[in-house]
Amino acid sequence: MGVWESILGKDGRRFVKRKDSDAGEHGRALEELRSSMYSDFHTSEGAKRQQQRLCGPFVAMTFNFIVAVGIIMANKVVMGKVGFNFPVALSLIHYVTSWFLMAIFKALSLLPAAPPSKATPFSSLFVLGVVMALATGLANVSLQHNSVGFYQMAKIAVTPTIVLAEFMLFSKKVSLQKVITLGIVSVGVAVATVTDLEFNFFGACVALAWIVPSAVNKILWSNMQQTGNWTALALMWKTSPITIFFFMVLMPLLDPPGVLSFGWNWNNVAAIIISALFGFLLQWSGALALGATSATSHVVLGQFKTCVIMLGGYIFFKSDPGMVSLFGAVVALCGMSFYTYLNLRDSKESSAGAIKQLLPKQNSFSLKPKTIIDEEDNTDAINPV
Repeated sequence: MGVWESILGKDGRRFVKRKDSDAGEHGRALEELRSSMYSDFHTSEGAKRQQQRLCGPFVAMTFNFIVAVGIIMANKVVMGKVGFNFPVALSLIHYVTSWFLMAIFKALSLLPAAPPSKATPFSSLFVLGVVMALATGLANVSLQHNSVGFYQMAKIAVTPTIVLAEFMLFSKKVSLQKVITLGIVSVGVAVATVTDLEFNFFGACVALAWIVPSAVNKILWSNMQQTGNWTALALMWKTSPITIFFFMVLMPLLDPPGVLSFGWNWNNVAAIIISALFGFLLQWSGALALGATSATSHVVLGQFKTCVIMLGGYIFFKSDPGMVSLFGAVVALCGMSFYTYLNLRDSKESSAGAIKQLLPKQNSFSLKPKTIIDEEDNTDAINPV
């Protein structure tokens, strides 16, 4: 060490110490960055904060809207051109594909961490997996056995069911303005889409049985993400095995026979796989939208999609649904716009209320330094009573 000191001299030793100090600061910064990244990816709290930061309500609902339009096209190819008329089996393939993709994410340490098992009882996850299977399977069977008009009427009935169920389960109240607005939206969608109400007895029973699981499914997805540290992918990973099991139970009961004898050639399999990939994106985007907004907003988004597709077909592809249907779609869109405005107003009011609650605490902290400064500047000042 004495040789090095004689070679480097005083300035050299100071330079080495400065470099060591810089290296220590860089090391601490890298350690803090690594710790932050680990918290974001490997803890449920950090993963939820990351999801909220990257995927707000607008991004989530836009993502869900785009994917929903894509899966409509993909499923039309699968059930129309390919002729794969096994709706429950197709849903089973979708969820198996989703589970396989999430297994790959988990193997690559890309799957967000889930909260501790004691934070959420298994019964809640089990119920969510069951109602998810029932909602998806019964919706496909209802669409297969009912006319489009009756299916749309059943979808409209989901909105008041969600409002009633949230009031009964969580004592969540909806303002009169929102109730009236949702009523206008439902009437507009009914006028726009309900062209016929032909149905058979079995299809009507399936449609009525689908309404409650569909509403409960959306409520649970939204509530578990907003009240707990669940992210969309983590909740999908936990509930998908339960949903897959119940799809396997429902498939022989609700699907027509012959799925094994279907023509499984490369073209048909490729179309089904593309539909399954869209199914994963739809499930993920729907979970993100439910976590970022609410169950009612997600239903309104689905009705918005229906009206936009109808108006887009009329404007760009010269389709003619009729003036009555077009008027209903415009009324529904106006109601949806006002409903969005009410949500934004309530969100601003809640944020303002939270800020007001924090202001007294901030003032109490700011008064003490000011008093100290005044005493230092003028020690003869008399404190006010």
